[in-house]
Amino acid sequence: MNEVIGLIGAMDEEIKLLLDSMDDKVSTLKAGIVYYTGTISGKQIVLCKSGVGKVNAAVTTQILIDTFGVARVLFTGVAGAVHPDLGIGDIVISTDCIQHDMDVTALGYPRGVIPYQAVSSFPADPALVQLAEEACMSLKQKWITGIVLSGDQFIASAAVVAGLREHFNGACAEMEGAAVAQVCFMNDIPFVIIRSMSDKADGSAHANYHEFTVTAAECSHAILEYMLKAM
Repeated sequence: MNEVIGLIGAMDEEIKLLLDSMDDKVSTLKAGIVYYTGTISGKQIVLCKSGVGKVNAAVTTQILIDTFGVARVLFTGVAGAVHPDLGIGDIVISTDCIQHDMDVTALGYPRGVIPYQAVSSFPADPALVQLAEEACMSLKQKWITGIVLSGDQFIASAAVVAGLREHFNGACAEMEGAAVAQVCFMNDIPFVIIRSMSDKADGSAHANYHEFTVTAAECSHAILEYMLKAM
């Protein structure tokens, strides 16, 4: 029996193209989230829209694991660029994920560290990272690998971006990836986060975000399609 692969996007734009390419769709509603089971490129898939933010992403991921028995998780969507070399439409493939808004510095913990927990930076699966890189190379898509920073904040300040770069050496900032990563890590499930840059997270986001979200989602979709065919 083929393994089941979980695909997550945070918004409608991020899952629409995948949903359109899915065969034998069956939908299931659980915890207010619609999960679509079916096949894409001959692979057994469970596709869902997590909603925005870390809590939604964590709940979604745990349900994928517990209810649908997924063996791998791929999260796709858009993000704000933090690495200075990134432009609109470029891709970040996660090496690790950190919650940038986890801040217990008042008690002596470094920013981003989760108290009383051995791991706070959650590593992506090397094989999935390599496959995503191969997809970008094949598609002639500019990409970097790096740290995905997640927080329940929409970053729209050049000063905040500079701080995230300085503190965490982050590649991009978004609102779900580290929650997906932590749940996968806790359950020993391989994962990778693939983000397409929709804005520079520097105050121009209001103008850039809506204009480029659809284009960025198309980039992410092409990469996932390649990866699924190669698996």
